[in-house]
Amino acid sequence: MQEKCVRLEADGITWGPHQGKPIIRDISLSVAAGDRLAIIGPNGAGKSTLLRCLYRGVRPQRGLVRLDGIDLWSIGPREAAQRIAVVLQETPGDFPFSVRDVVMMGRIPHRRGMARWSEEDHAVTATVLLRLELKHLALRQFASLSGGEKQRVLVARALAQEPELIILDEPTNHLDIRHQLEILDLLKGLGRTIITTLHDINLAADFATHVAVLDSGRLTGHGLPTDVLTPERISSAFRVEASHQVVGDASHRLTFSLR
Repeated sequence: MQEKCVRLEADGITWGPHQGKPIIRDISLSVAAGDRLAIIGPNGAGKSTLLRCLYRGVRPQRGLVRLDGIDLWSIGPREAAQRIAVVLQETPGDFPFSVRDVVMMGRIPHRRGMARWSEEDHAVTATVLLRLELKHLALRQFASLSGGEKQRVLVARALAQEPELIILDEPTNHLDIRHQLEILDLLKGLGRTIITTLHDINLAADFATHVAVLDSGRLTGHGLPTDVLTPERISSAFRVEASHQVVGDASHRLTFSLR
């Protein structure tokens, strides 16, 4: 599989329910090709809404989202699905399909009408199963897998789309720490531009090349983790007391307590 990446830019995007208060307001950020952006913020900050705007789930009421300088809404839904793959929290866990079938679904944006799966579709699926160490599970029913295995399969389905950008909503949610680390390590090695929301701030710092902090629908920080994840900014966004703790010789971790 050829590694493909894309640059994404959001310019002043705002969205909210019809005649309702905006959930996100005037958000501008950029993600360079091959970068990994982690979006963090408290519950209700607008993280999932921002993702929906970035993958064309909803159209911003104001502002633009661009892929390599091209307005995302100027391209068709088929092309958008070929370029952007999405892994959502609400994906059902009881697909009545095998692992291979679920991964093959990632080829749907490349399929013409009701045509049979092509040799290329089968080849890409086989390559993804091998790359993500899922070949031995190919015939297992998706519903029978563990949480970590299911998440790996959903990432495999996204990779089978051969996208330039992968967007994930809380990919480590409900996973134990080992499976959280495995999923994030897997994502690091995919060779794609990645945007994800994460709850764990220290995991975000380890995983991401860049971090964005949302608070009440507004972007309060965007940049390198070391620049953005300051105790002052995190304390303000999450309404906690945050402080740095030195681990080892140089590594820092944020610790938290109630105010």
